[in-house]
Amino acid sequence: MKRIGVLTSGGDSPGMNAAIRSVVRKAIYHDIEAYGIYYGYNGLIDGNIEKLELGSVGDIIHLGGTMLYTARSEDFKTLEGQKKAIEQLEKFGIDGLVVIGGDGSFQGAQKLVEHGYPAVGVPGTIDNDISGTDFTIGFDTALNTVIDAIDKIRDTATSHERTYVVEVMGRDAGDIALWSGLADGAETILIPEEDYDMNEVVERLKRGHDRGKKHSIIIVAEGVGSGFDIGNEIKEKANLETRVTVLGHIQRGGRPTATDRVLASRLGAKAVELLLNGEEGKMVGIEENKLTSHRIEDAISRKHTIDKEMYKLSKELSI
Repeated sequence: MKRIGVLTSGGDSPGMNAAIRSVVRKAIYHDIEAYGIYYGYNGLIDGNIEKLELGSVGDIIHLGGTMLYTARSEDFKTLEGQKKAIEQLEKFGIDGLVVIGGDGSFQGAQKLVEHGYPAVGVPGTIDNDISGTDFTIGFDTALNTVIDAIDKIRDTATSHERTYVVEVMGRDAGDIALWSGLADGAETILIPEEDYDMNEVVERLKRGHDRGKKHSIIIVAEGVGSGFDIGNEIKEKANLETRVTVLGHIQRGGRPTATDRVLASRLGAKAVELLLNGEEGKMVGIEENKLTSHRIEDAISRKHTIDKEMYKLSKELSI
């Protein structure tokens, strides 16, 4: 293997730059040329590719976002688009590709593998919803962003004696809601993996109010429904003054935490090692703080599961 390419795809996540840096420098350390592919699979199809040197990835480890930019590609979902992408890789003499992203990005990498092209996936998504790894790049940073916001919301909730509903990201996965809710002592956490009874939510709020509790925080993952709809329902049924905050894309930005920088560096380097060892068609991950690898095909076919013991604990502690 003489040349390795790297791209970021789908939603950006803090730590992607650290992963890019790791892939490039690990490749160069092994006397392999590194090529950056800009704008994800769209850039791959268009040939938006350039050689990266050590200095190209200098001073980016601490930056959020991705220096390679990212985009979602409808063209790459077609056979014609996939063939164009491989033609570009062959044109530039790129022998293997590292794809940094989430489930959709991994599906793209799997298509390349099925066409006989070596590709390895690195899990980068704030949702932490990839099977085969305990944590994905960006989750810890997003989690700390949410916790910081909830801490501030709690200050004003206390001052005005209000109930606050905070909607966080997580269309199909509730990890951000669960972890932030447990870390911030939320009274109720609503996640897409678990059904909920609004009457039970209201009763818990009323019990707290009756014992003198002046404010409450409810965390809602976006996959459950609109925070505003849930807030209105709580206001009507509990007769409590309720405010709603939707954190939105603030959760994707910001400088990555030390945890995400180290995780990204480890996973990026491991991805290069897999390509060098001929282990294409795999994703890298971390399980019990040890680097692991699984077939991309298995990772995208298995559904990420929530930690039900943690969810149970959150309910026990919010009595």
